[in-house]
Amino acid sequence: MSERSRSNGGGQETTAAVWAAVSGTTIGEAWLHRDQERTPELLARYQDAIAQLERGVPFAYAVGSVGFRTLDLKIDPRALIPRPETEGLVDLVLARCATGLVADIGTGCGCIALALAVEGQFERVVAVERSAGAAALARENLQRVAPRTPVEIREGDLLAPLTGTGERFRVIVSNPPYLSFAEFAELDPSVSRHEPRDALVSGADGLDATRALFAGAAALLEPGGLLALEIDERRGAAVRALGKSHGWRVAIHADLFGRPRYALSIKEE
Repeated sequence: MSERSRSNGGGQETTAAVWAAVSGTTIGEAWLHRDQERTPELLARYQDAIAQLERGVPFAYAVGSVGFRTLDLKIDPRALIPRPETEGLVDLVLARCATGLVADIGTGCGCIALALAVEGQFERVVAVERSAGAAALARENLQRVAPRTPVEIREGDLLAPLTGTGERFRVIVSNPPYLSFAEFAELDPSVSRHEPRDALVSGADGLDATRALFAGAAALLEPGGLLALEIDERRGAAVRALGKSHGWRVAIHADLFGRPRYALSIKEE
């Protein structure tokens, strides 16, 4: 996750974007056909979305959908809104491995798991989510996307649903919560008032979930398996040191803006 907020925008561009989202068209098509008669159902959805935006609700929640790589996903306040930065994490995983068994920890709406299922050649994808509401949303998106690769959604905290199964994963990927309590308090209200706090905050230093993943992932990975994490851009050095203390060889990768955003780790032999 990224703490960066989403602007709701305003004016005609927002109007066209909202109409395109609720009607399932592009913004260009929305402009071209703006004089056509609207159905009462679409008008009601559009007016509801505009009303939500005026109350400060993030755009994706207001229109009920979000784009992630090639996917159009359902989104609502049960899960964090996927950010563009997380698409880069999928790129890094696919560049290194696209086969075998993969687990996505803290799947939220299912964006990472479903993108890997659609774009990779994995044997199976296991998506783990501790929030029952978010897990239900991920299942709705699984039905919506219907990937050929099997995707299993398990409820539970972090790595717990993977332990004791005898499974060994080629990749464990996660966009865990990584803000501190103090950082959450400083977020833009468009994020802090609407998006799920538990998907954003991870202890006093923001590293509780990352710490747990470094501590437990090695026992669940194949030899040479990859642990791929999205991290806070301010904590690259801290994450590298934390991984090293648990016996991992950690490489920090930048996002498209040059910010340290991803940690790719292999267990030291």
